[in-house]
Amino acid sequence: MCFELNFIMTNQMDKIVSLCKRRGFVYPGSEIYGGLANTYDYGPLGVELKNNIKRLWWKYFVHGRDDMVGLDGGILQSAKVWEASGHIKNFRDALVECKKCHKRFRPDKLEDASRCPDCAGKFTKEKQFSGLFKTNIGPVEKQGETVYLRPETAQNIFVDYKNVLRSTNKKLPFGVGQIGKAFRNEITTGNFIFRTIEFEMMEIEYFISPKADWNKIFEEWVAFIRGFMKIIGLDAKKMFNHEIDEAERAFYSKRTIDFEYEFPFGRDELWAIAYRADFDLKNHVENSGEDLTYFDEQSKEKFLAKVIEPTFGVDRTVLAILSEAYQEEQLSDGENGETRVVLKLNPNVAPYQMAVFPLLSNKEKLKAKARAVFGLLKKNYHVFWDDRGNIGKRYRYQDEIGTPYCVTIDFDTLEKDDAITVRDRDSMRQERIKISDLKKYFADKFN
Repeated sequence: MCFELNFIMTNQMDKIVSLCKRRGFVYPGSEIYGGLANTYDYGPLGVELKNNIKRLWWKYFVHGRDDMVGLDGGILQSAKVWEASGHIKNFRDALVECKKCHKRFRPDKLEDASRCPDCAGKFTKEKQFSGLFKTNIGPVEKQGETVYLRPETAQNIFVDYKNVLRSTNKKLPFGVGQIGKAFRNEITTGNFIFRTIEFEMMEIEYFISPKADWNKIFEEWVAFIRGFMKIIGLDAKKMFNHEIDEAERAFYSKRTIDFEYEFPFGRDELWAIAYRADFDLKNHVENSGEDLTYFDEQSKEKFLAKVIEPTFGVDRTVLAILSEAYQEEQLSDGENGETRVVLKLNPNVAPYQMAVFPLLSNKEKLKAKARAVFGLLKKNYHVFWDDRGNIGKRYRYQDEIGTPYCVTIDFDTLEKDDAITVRDRDSMRQERIKISDLKKYFADKFN
């Protein structure tokens, strides 16, 4: 039974990967040169989905709260930042290397630790390898300054903490949100875009007084984070709070909860929240010599703020949404009994909110009217124009890319009622709507 379930899940994952490439959600990186392992590019549909997720995250977590501001920090920072944060010393994994094919593996992830799973070669002894990507600034490599591609976005916020306080005059508690790229020299990669060496994060550092009940605030954030699931269309029943044991927590964390999602390949971390206490600010004070304390005007006390960190992987969120939305449905005999592939994406994240069709592509009056409706809707929505093939094939294509609504202009539109046919993706029901009522109709759908 377990084997059968695993096969079904793997098969579904294969179908999602295939759809992503075929329809322009995600492409393999550097494909025409044979590819670069665990790198991916987001295609025309994928970038829209990804941007919609980020836009909704920013609206919910930053614009939607009075205690939040934003930041966009650089990927490159002084190496001293990563010395102070502990990443140069602690961001390491124990690895073994195959003497035959020279691939590296984490011993704790190997079922048979004595032989390479790829070529059955023997392993070297365990060594510590850094997860940081190192590079140089300067025209001459040996004389240049060593820097690292950031493995997390958090340190930008800690380094700019004093600047944020000065420029915004924010009072505790308050948070700083950021979306950006991070890079990790991952050895254990795979499961499509779930774990890659280049990825995007949506992260918050929430600063609180050391006198505050951090556990209470932590739990409030846990509930608030779960509220984001509904907005982007994730099923709460497939999300599990996993309290991380002390031995497994990151070196900076005093408490961590992983929000694990039931992916097709099994349950794994999607988002997380950690209590970093004053680990980062304290280390940056000691290493930079800067005063990063907060002055409380009421109590007249100076102290280092404590920090709660909610963090979200953009790429993993994309994968979770696609996994949730992907369905295959057996249609009735009236629909020729075929199977339709449909992405039941939440309308808020769908790459296109609607598609507009003329019933026939070779009738100029129909096309002209459809173009007018297309222009009207495009003022407020991302709209797809489609006059290829027959209407049935257009519907199937829009179903597969997750477009919630299809709008068809037919001869009755021109000759009778000045109304159009709106087809709902999920139910496939159709209704006639006056063109003059379209603005209100769709405003109610995308609230």
